[in-house]
Amino acid sequence: MNNRIAKNSLVTLGVELLLSLPLGFAFGKIFPIGGIAWIFGGIAAGALTIYTSRFTKWEIKPHPIARKIGQALVGTTIGFSITNGNLEAVYSELPTFLFLTLFIMITGVFTGWFFSKVSRTNIFTAMLATTPGGVGIMSSFAAEYNKDVSLVSLVQVIRVTSVVIIIPILARSLANSNGTSVSSFIKNLFPTDTLSLLLLIILLICTFLVVQLAKKWQIPTPFFFGALLVGISFSYCLNLVPFLDEINFTPPYLVNLIGQALLGISIGESWGNNPKIKKRTIFYALIPVSLTIVAGFIAAGFATLLTPWDWLTCMLVTAPGGAAEMILVALSLNHNVEVVTAGHLIRLIALNASLPLWLLFFRYLEERVATNNYLLRGLTDDRSSERI
Repeated sequence: MNNRIAKNSLVTLGVELLLSLPLGFAFGKIFPIGGIAWIFGGIAAGALTIYTSRFTKWEIKPHPIARKIGQALVGTTIGFSITNGNLEAVYSELPTFLFLTLFIMITGVFTGWFFSKVSRTNIFTAMLATTPGGVGIMSSFAAEYNKDVSLVSLVQVIRVTSVVIIIPILARSLANSNGTSVSSFIKNLFPTDTLSLLLLIILLICTFLVVQLAKKWQIPTPFFFGALLVGISFSYCLNLVPFLDEINFTPPYLVNLIGQALLGISIGESWGNNPKIKKRTIFYALIPVSLTIVAGFIAAGFATLLTPWDWLTCMLVTAPGGAAEMILVALSLNHNVEVVTAGHLIRLIALNASLPLWLLFFRYLEERVATNNYLLRGLTDDRSSERI
């Protein structure tokens, strides 16, 4: 049974990738989202496939590896794009990056506290739902601590989906760019010469090996971070080879396209895997999501005051969405990719490195709330007995 489901899932993933292509074209033509249309195509393909499978005998499960592979492919592409970037601007603004990261994490705590009060949700569950981490990571912690996994997953998915939809549209309007790479992507879709194809194979092998090392060393977001390092260093390594002339190699657009589609498919499957969602639950989930997005805009305002960056760069740096998706927006606009990448990487590293401390803090809050409730009930009982 499990083997059949696994086989069905692999076939389904291929179907979803094929569906994401025409859907990405459609989204790119209808909405001003430019070169990240394939994420939207993947979201639609993933959700439609999971929903459709319920009305057939085709048993499938969401693909947990899809987002990781998507992160690796996108990370490689982004690494190449920032090779020639201005890294001095990144180093000089390191204190600002740390301040913005701390601000976002602290506002996440207050958002979780407010969410728990409004929705009367367990405070530990609320904190896991509103912490701007990964959907899978926070959901796994919810399962480990016997909390409401479905609620944590729902709030995280709504947050990521909202940011992935809202920020690209705002970014395109701020950049005053109506052009899109969707119509011209065929030109650089796949390598046509033998050397480029060979280099692409070597690049993918190196990415796989570095990602495995990053996992072994427990580096945060190993698929994205490891692939990013490979992308940054690959060109330099090629130029060190003595028997090769200077080579101007970049990954073909197909790598970026498949990576984007897989990122979108993982989000779409998360929506499709939640068939019965009450309107009341969605309403309450939108409250912390809205507050988190507002906090991101406030952080962007601080960034404009503290740095020479324009508003678009600050918005992309502080957007509380998927790191890979936001960096892709900067890449599609060719707008300060190295700064946006640095901002999100520092946030990811800080969040993942401090997660044990945050979990201890969440448990402390839960125990304190439980103690206060117990004392309050005891005081109420005493007053009732006095009246009797």
